[in-house]
Amino acid sequence: MNQITRVLIRDDPFPDATQVIHCRGAWPANWLEHPAVRGAEPAVVAYRRILNLDRPTKFRLHISADERYELFVDGERVGRGPERGDRHCWFYESYDVSLPSGRHVIVARVTWIGADAISAHAQVSVRPSFLGAFEGGLENLPWECKKLGGYAFISPEMTWGTSAKTVITGAAFDWGHERGEGDGWQPARAIGPAFGGQEITMAPDRWVLRPATLPAMLEVPRCAGIARHVQAVPALDTSAVPVRASDHLPAEVDGWNRLLTGQGAVTIPARTLRRVIIDLGEYYCAYPQVTLSDGKDATVRMWWAESLFTDPKTRVKDNRDEIEGKFFWGIGDTFVADGAPHRVFEPFWWEVGRYVEIVVATADEPLTIEKIVLAETGYPYEFTGRFELAAPGWGEFTSIAERALRMCSHETYMDCPYYEQMMYVGDTRLEVLTTYALTRDDRLPRKAVQMFDESRGPSGLTQARYPCRWPQFIPPFSLYWIAMVHDYAMWRDDAEFVRARMPGVRAVLETFASLVNRDNLLGAVQGWNFVDWVPAWKDGMPADADHGISGILNWHFIYTLKLAAELEDAFGEPELAARNRRLAGQINTAAFWDERRGLYADDLAKQNFSEHAQCFAILAGDRRTRLDATGVAQTTIYFTHYLFEASRVLGQIERVFERMPLWFELKRLGLYTTVEAPEPSRSDCHAWGAHPIFHAFATILGIRPASFGFKSVRITPQLGSLPSARGVLPHPCGDIRVDFAMRDGKLTGSVELPAGITGELIHDGQTRPLRAGKQQL
Repeated sequence: MNQITRVLIRDDPFPDATQVIHCRGAWPANWLEHPAVRGAEPAVVAYRRILNLDRPTKFRLHISADERYELFVDGERVGRGPERGDRHCWFYESYDVSLPSGRHVIVARVTWIGADAISAHAQVSVRPSFLGAFEGGLENLPWECKKLGGYAFISPEMTWGTSAKTVITGAAFDWGHERGEGDGWQPARAIGPAFGGQEITMAPDRWVLRPATLPAMLEVPRCAGIARHVQAVPALDTSAVPVRASDHLPAEVDGWNRLLTGQGAVTIPARTLRRVIIDLGEYYCAYPQVTLSDGKDATVRMWWAESLFTDPKTRVKDNRDEIEGKFFWGIGDTFVADGAPHRVFEPFWWEVGRYVEIVVATADEPLTIEKIVLAETGYPYEFTGRFELAAPGWGEFTSIAERALRMCSHETYMDCPYYEQMMYVGDTRLEVLTTYALTRDDRLPRKAVQMFDESRGPSGLTQARYPCRWPQFIPPFSLYWIAMVHDYAMWRDDAEFVRARMPGVRAVLETFASLVNRDNLLGAVQGWNFVDWVPAWKDGMPADADHGISGILNWHFIYTLKLAAELEDAFGEPELAARNRRLAGQINTAAFWDERRGLYADDLAKQNFSEHAQCFAILAGDRRTRLDATGVAQTTIYFTHYLFEASRVLGQIERVFERMPLWFELKRLGLYTTVEAPEPSRSDCHAWGAHPIFHAFATILGIRPASFGFKSVRITPQLGSLPSARGVLPHPCGDIRVDFAMRDGKLTGSVELPAGITGELIHDGQTRPLRAGKQQL
């Protein structure tokens, strides 16, 4: 019986310090290519290695590719990859393989899109290639390759930034290639040796390898959804065809629903067009698999959408549960049957959304759709954090927010899975904080912090989104990255990792410090100085953020300098800490103070005011300003995190509860995930909107690290009008459990800390020490 296990390793599998200095890090394996595939156009290539084993054999296999691979052993898919990175940090996966004696075939199917117009922005690429390196006596066996037919790739169109969509023509497809079958295999051509990044001394102009840091992504089969609408249509293009009950064919619905539950098949007669709208009943990221029989030249178009639209020319969705009178505007994959039985069609990348539109156009033969299976994918979180607040709305919101975080977590965090699928610093900081509150697994947060560090360019600033083939700079996001380093240092005990980030922290601050003028004011940093999606702000930038002097950005810089000073103190650099604090104190914030309004302005002319400026001022330590002003720009979903943080500092928890209806109404709008912005929202799944989960733990229950490494805890509950609240927060050493109730104006209940962890509870101006174990209040 075959046994294949993904393993995470830390060290280079082929160290050889005896090599000459310029060859250090070279592996005893080459990157390979198909002789006829050089990157002029997208291509799919299969690589195979045939093993004839005279006895049971165990070995380790290291696999990577540019761009994506699927690994098969004897026809069974056992892995996907590589984990997304960049050219200087190109990941490979490692597999422990145990095979019985006999003939075995290892096949890697490698997809390369390459063309910028249709490629995923988050998928970095050098050239089409494959790497398969063996340990265990099988190193010298040759790889063969074969360019696969039947594939075509089209633009993702409306889902800007995501990968090309797949068209598979069955008549030209090389069926059975995953088992090593078929003609046309030829020796793969070597490009040059692979280099491991841990030993390398002179980087080639190719890929610098690093072992994968994350576990395999989920791939769980689901038979999901119900058919809500079936109709005859005149053509495959249905973008201008509204969904109307008067066009519905109720007699055909049961057959489709049996298909979706895995209890039957659907046969579409010859020369027939059918459109089916499927409601998955949940938001999914999934690899679709469609099994077709017969129906030569029939086309099955499977498109995905987050919601139907009220008009094909607008992005207005209204209630997502409703489909009547709306239009399906989406994107997805197309499969053309070759007439043979039991053909399984599937794209190379996952699809996403709540609604699926299947349009079938048969030719001269009836087509049978035997099976539709969705293999749900995403980061394999195990959420153990939980809370209960004695107030309506929180339970429903929690499931929505957790689902959003799951859907935005893959080989990197993502701003949104339907559109860009890129990891942005501003989004990721909030996603990471929510992750800390729900699970002890910090591998994805750690990767995010490190990847942004390694994205820094000559200016010293981090890129705004990374990995990405299109560099973008949002200067405030570089400041948020420093906050991410500080967050990691507080929530996780990994001093070595944080220390390695400090040169990057200093580089970012130096860039900002160089732009402080003689009036001690920070000028605009070159780039997109996005702050929040406030409707009145052009491109999300407040007054003077683009080319002038912004009060918000000055306060943001001060807030970050103070966080960096704490890091410098923690890592034995008191002089650098003092320098940061001195610079923070020199910034002329008085230039933005408006005595009449008792607020900090966004601009030097004091014509524009926002909650954002007050939030950063409060978080930076200023107590003159306030959060109850009217007639100012209000925070939207994303920046409301900082409003909640400022409210906590001031002890004004009522502001958190006042803003939560924005989240509580999501279910009423038919949403299953948190959105990008208030209606009309482009993205229905944006995990930066999951941050109230973090605040349930860290602001309402008040559980936060009191020292770096979370070696002690400070619990400052702010229940407001809640009669009770309880929760379990996963600490690296165990669980922190709290159970609070207010009786006659006094806090009662219990706190339980993991072994070895101490802390303090602060409430109503009093501080009580906490020890490990359970204690009653």
